[in-house]
Amino acid sequence: MKPQTDAVVPAPAPSRWPSLTTQIFIGLLIGIAVGHFFPAFGAGIKPLADAFLKMIKMIIAPLLFSTLVVGIAGTGDLKSMGRIGGKAILWFELATTVALVIGLGMVNFFKPGAGLAVPIGTNTAELAKLATNQQSAWDIFLHLFPTSVFDAMAKGDILQMVVFSTFFGIGLAAVGEKGKPVLDFFDSVAQVMFKFTGYVMVFAPVGVFAAIAATVGSKGLGILWTLGKLVVVM
Repeated sequence: MKPQTDAVVPAPAPSRWPSLTTQIFIGLLIGIAVGHFFPAFGAGIKPLADAFLKMIKMIIAPLLFSTLVVGIAGTGDLKSMGRIGGKAILWFELATTVALVIGLGMVNFFKPGAGLAVPIGTNTAELAKLATNQQSAWDIFLHLFPTSVFDAMAKGDILQMVVFSTFFGIGLAAVGEKGKPVLDFFDSVAQVMFKFTGYVMVFAPVGVFAAIAATVGSKGLGILWTLGKLVVVM
């Protein structure tokens, strides 16, 4: 009888590529150089940055919807869900209040956006309408509920998607075993979206490179000081 020996698992080979964070910083530095020395070219590749931002936006709705539904319906116990939901809402309110106080305090003290000109449009009538359009408490309350979840997804209205996902998850949990296939489906969707997000993030260095090159190419190196203050404050 041969003595048993522990199997030796070979260590994974080190990646030849730097980490994603390192790649993003490299893209940032190259983008600054390209925008400074080749401003026309830097400004011309802005569509690459816009494309990356659109890729980020397109994963939000399915990822948010699937993960919320799975998280809520996966508990299977409406009473436990209610307790967890109550604690989550309380924590959300406290954390949001603290975040607002810190954010407003820092932005008023450091004024990170001072000197940054942001175009807001030239239609003065439209701007005046926006300035006078104040929503009542009932308007804000009604805005929570989407007419259609597809409309909320198309508009990127996160709050409406959260409300619909919450009700859908509660209903899915309430039907019990009959809703198991639907729960399994959304769990699979969530896993696919996590993998999808990883693929999108592969393009982050290119998006950062194009965004900073276009910004420096159109506004000059001076904009980095203003944007740097904004990043540090955030």
